[in-house]
Amino acid sequence: MMNRFGTCLLAACCLVTVVIPWPVPCRAADTTAAPAASPATQPPDTRAAPQAAGDDEARREEKFRRLVTNVTLTGHFTTDGDREAKPRQEEYVITGATKLGKGDAWALTSTIRYGTVDVTMPVPVQVKWAGETPVITLDKVAIPGLGTFSARVVLDEGRYAGVWSHDEVGGHLFGRITPIAKQPAAVQATPAPR
Repeated sequence: MMNRFGTCLLAACCLVTVVIPWPVPCRAADTTAAPAASPATQPPDTRAAPQAAGDDEARREEKFRRLVTNVTLTGHFTTDGDREAKPRQEEYVITGATKLGKGDAWALTSTIRYGTVDVTMPVPVQVKWAGETPVITLDKVAIPGLGTFSARVVLDEGRYAGVWSHDEVGGHLFGRITPIAKQPAAVQATPAPR
């Protein structure tokens, strides 16, 4: 059984055999300059790839920022082991998202409402990507006055779903993502003509 490295090495050898012909004896007529390779046989230019990857990352980050700015996540959560209880209501208002450095770290300015809790604060999260879908990730994040939280929450097409834990308790959560309704602009009074 061949390991991954062996498989890649074998494929590379096969590719070299197809692209580069086996050596043939050199003749005097072969020493003249070879014609330039046609565009179809030239290898593709890969120098633009790093820029494209950076553009994709910037595009995804901007999409995420828009997705979680001035929105309300309204839904329900369950608690593991509580089979008889109906899912309870939860609400998270996110007013902003700030990227922290070059990695996956973000701060979401959030209002957290469940039970008797109603607090607004920046919540440190990691944003991981499942293709084009963001997954908000917390790994044992201590939030002062509330406890230690872990979560994996997928945000996709106006919905969210995931798993959570708060200290020793955990469960599932799910719901809708809706933009916060914009307040109507104040109507400015027009001065009466003199």
